[in-house]
Amino acid sequence: MKKYLVATLLVFLMLVPLFAGGAQEEKEESGYPGEMDAWAREAKLGIYEGEQDWDEIIEKAKAEGEVIVYSASSRMSAVGEAFSTVYPEITVTAYDLGSVKTFEKTISEQEAGIYNADIITTGGSGNFIYDLINKNRAVNFVPSMYEDMIPEEYREPALVRILEAIVLFYNTELHDAPPIENIWELTEEHYRGKIVIKDPLQSLSNLMGIVAIAGHPEEMASAYKRHFNEEITLSPGVKDAGFEFIYRLLHNDLIISDSGGTVSGASGKKGQSGLSPVSINTFTYLRYNNTKDYINGLLYPLDPFDGIIFPTYTAIARQAPHPNASKLFTAFLLGDPSITLDTEIPQPYTKGEALEMLQGLAPYYEMGSKSPRVNVAIPAGGEAWEEMNMWFVDPEDDWFLGPEVQDFWMQEAAK
Repeated sequence: MKKYLVATLLVFLMLVPLFAGGAQEEKEESGYPGEMDAWAREAKLGIYEGEQDWDEIIEKAKAEGEVIVYSASSRMSAVGEAFSTVYPEITVTAYDLGSVKTFEKTISEQEAGIYNADIITTGGSGNFIYDLINKNRAVNFVPSMYEDMIPEEYREPALVRILEAIVLFYNTELHDAPPIENIWELTEEHYRGKIVIKDPLQSLSNLMGIVAIAGHPEEMASAYKRHFNEEITLSPGVKDAGFEFIYRLLHNDLIISDSGGTVSGASGKKGQSGLSPVSINTFTYLRYNNTKDYINGLLYPLDPFDGIIFPTYTAIARQAPHPNASKLFTAFLLGDPSITLDTEIPQPYTKGEALEMLQGLAPYYEMGSKSPRVNVAIPAGGEAWEEMNMWFVDPEDDWFLGPEVQDFWMQEAAK
């Protein structure tokens, strides 16, 4: 019970506006509060952006000499080191906060009139769009040289710097082909106690995946009928087929872990017998097949979806003290503009020639991830991404449906 009380607090911070009270700032005609308006005008950001002069941006960035990053990723420090190698005049300070604390720290500081952060980069689609961008706590910035390389849905209303996905793994030693064809099979008796997931109340990416399922009730109902050859019957108190799947999954003795690595091992370790567990995990954990000698296989094709894509966004924080260094760092995150689909990127991706090309993308360029750029190839080992039928996390669902999903999850998981 203590675990779930803690989880409740964390997800509450993650999914609802954090400091709804407080004084209301008067806004200029631009729609920005007064101090932000003056900053945006001087920094040439937001509605004052205009044409981007990169000679000027680089010169001013070097003069600013620093960029401060609030991030949900421990790998951002490696990005900072690579950036400072290219631009030794600029020091990078990266805070590895996790998704929840990234939002919490950003909002609490700004409510107190403290504008310390330059870059905010994290997942959490609903919070990023509705609580940061839409409330003028961060400003979207897309470096002009990448505009034609990135589809509009990955540029607006916030720039996506990397895409990842929630998928299913199975044990390829015990099964020479995916053991199921329909997602509803996971709710059947023979899979009781055989499905493993990292706790969505502790993982923003997994929570987004669960919300995405809840947000597709018609597709889930149709898949149910195709598998069972009958219309779905909802359990008492369950409103639709999306929530019904979550209900049945939890009540089929779902194994909930606090570690993605543990989840990966549950399905992927060698030497198992019988019906091995199926794991619901982030695609990038497929790398453990190389580093830990696991034997996970991607479970697809699957009715009605093979995976759920979720974005990691990046934006410039309101009244960032180093706006030009922030612009330059944002460009660095996306990799060298000269990369094309024909560019040979040698492994390892985080060293030497590959690092020079991939720049800030390098630590995230791994199987199971994808650059938002259409001219950057899928990393080696992740080619299945382009074959899979995947849903995309909807920020609107994440924001408005998310609290209902997390309440439902907590209620049913406690039974």
